[in-house]
Amino acid sequence: MTPVVDFGGTGASIVLLHGLMGRARTWWSVARWLTRYGHVVGLDARAHGRNPVREPARTEEFVADAAELVRSLDAGPAVLIGHSMGGLHAWALAASHPELARAVVVEDMAPDQRGKTVDEWRSYFESWPVPFSSIAHVREFFGDTGDYFAECVEERSDGYHLIAPLDAMYEIAAEWGRRDYWSFVDKVRCPLLVIEPEHSAMPPGQLAELARRVPDGRHVLVPGAGHVAHDDAPEMYRGAVEAFLSEVLGRV
Repeated sequence: MTPVVDFGGTGASIVLLHGLMGRARTWWSVARWLTRYGHVVGLDARAHGRNPVREPARTEEFVADAAELVRSLDAGPAVLIGHSMGGLHAWALAASHPELARAVVVEDMAPDQRGKTVDEWRSYFESWPVPFSSIAHVREFFGDTGDYFAECVEERSDGYHLIAPLDAMYEIAAEWGRRDYWSFVDKVRCPLLVIEPEHSAMPPGQLAELARRVPDGRHVLVPGAGHVAHDDAPEMYRGAVEAFLSEVLGRV
């Protein structure tokens, strides 16, 4: 099993980093138009998707995996596009390995979530009717995020289960409640676009501050969108990212 999905395209490397519980293929709808701008690949993070490493990891380990992928592409620095957890990994990679990052796009991830615990999530996750009877059941249950979660389940003998193990997800997210990541933000020197949905899952004000603290940072608010803004408001998300890429890659 390979944790890397090649979506195609040629030219500059564009690396897609997914959110908690997700996988690279959740980016399919975005990757289709991103191939106009370069060679697009997605990475299944540890404990997610088809990554053979099923144990959770610290942020620095996720970043090291993404850095290894960028190096393997052998095409110079990459544009890093991350959603939620993937946004954290994207800016941390740009801070830790500036030679590997051409630009960064962060979608709904804040640097300081200290004090948050996974306990508030457990009852919700444990209420899921697992196993789901079908992909249609998954879509119906999750509603607006049904298409996203349809990519995050796999069929087993008794129905559909989340690919990512919940215990690992709890451990990964628990780290965010114990530390802040502003020190990484302050080391980012490449262009950075922060996309904040109106109904963000993050602490108020932090996404705008994230953009402000990067010398070449900019912030876009997406009205009406929830945590998965690239699905909730695809045209506005696309417009913001394409304008950014046209600038940083010098393409029309």
